[in-house]
Amino acid sequence: MQGLSKTGSDLPEVLVLEILSKLPVKSLTRFRCVCKPWSCSFQTPLFITKHHNNNLRNNNLNLLFKGFQGNTIDGLHYFYQLSTEKGQNFSAKQKFHIPFFGKGWSNLFVDGPCNGILCLNEPEDKVALWNPSTREFKILPQSSVQRPPSADYTSFDGLGFGYDSQTDDYKVLRFVISHFDDLSFDPNHQAELYSLRSDSWKEISTNGVYVRDCPLFNKYLNGFYYWHAAGDSGYLILSFDMVNEKFSTLSLPSTLVQSYWHLLDFNGLLGAILQPDEGTEKSFDLWVMNGSWTKQFTIESVPGVEWPLGFWKNGELFFESSEHQLVLFHPSTRELKNLGMHAEKDTMQITAYVESLVTINGRSEYEERIIRCASN
Repeated sequence: MQGLSKTGSDLPEVLVLEILSKLPVKSLTRFRCVCKPWSCSFQTPLFITKHHNNNLRNNNLNLLFKGFQGNTIDGLHYFYQLSTEKGQNFSAKQKFHIPFFGKGWSNLFVDGPCNGILCLNEPEDKVALWNPSTREFKILPQSSVQRPPSADYTSFDGLGFGYDSQTDDYKVLRFVISHFDDLSFDPNHQAELYSLRSDSWKEISTNGVYVRDCPLFNKYLNGFYYWHAAGDSGYLILSFDMVNEKFSTLSLPSTLVQSYWHLLDFNGLLGAILQPDEGTEKSFDLWVMNGSWTKQFTIESVPGVEWPLGFWKNGELFFESSEHQLVLFHPSTRELKNLGMHAEKDTMQITAYVESLVTINGRSEYEERIIRCASN
């Protein structure tokens, strides 16, 4: 290969790219300067997919912790990159400050990951896509979808982020509620869909189903986004197909219908975990959808925890403790390890993702004034 020969390599191009596709993004970013063909190759869909699949196959997970500290007016949302190397006990390596979301209690949520991309959103109409591996950040444009002309104010709820594999497009869907000061008018419900490919929003029919306000516990999985929802017949799961852009509903196991539950990814399948609302020692039932709902297992009497935040590599579970600390529970040994991360109640999230070279047509973190620094 002419371009690669300039680097002094006699290896075939296919083998060189195979080797490079197994390297971390930080190394590939440096290697862009080696030669122009390498830089171009790193941006091709084939290489991006191969690199991402290698990370998935090797379970090369990264961990991002999100929390909030301070009072409701001047408090700050913060992010930590946690170490996933053996023996480092998930210590904080880097701290991020994202000024786009400002100060104060504003219910900032992390959605995803989707092919290494995260979606950050606030109910106040602020939405951004972020690739923490390539350090690319994109603030989504304001929606041009028309609201009822007599509406007095608008609120946003139930955001979902996913990938359309047919068009290679990343999409964000959210529910919009238009409110009226005149109480004789019921709130107007809409849904709108953002396409990264077109960089624009459009309205989507909702079929009369609305989501419940629990964004910490919704989930994207295998081309579908799933929400807690409510309809005429009670609680259910609402799903949205990112390819066909259609909604559908999924019933719950009878034991979950009137219980406290949330959705998560269990080995690539949709899981619903059931837990009691109260008690100092809680038990958790995991149900999995694989054609039909089946009860997978029960974790008995875990002391001092509020709710699970997600699974880790070997079946361990991250929990928010009753003292609002991040803890890791090992079901086999029943060890509960405090990881030393704290956040105000209901603001903690832990997101596991693999590195990705996917571009989001945004700007660099530096241009958006995002600050990374080593954790103290």
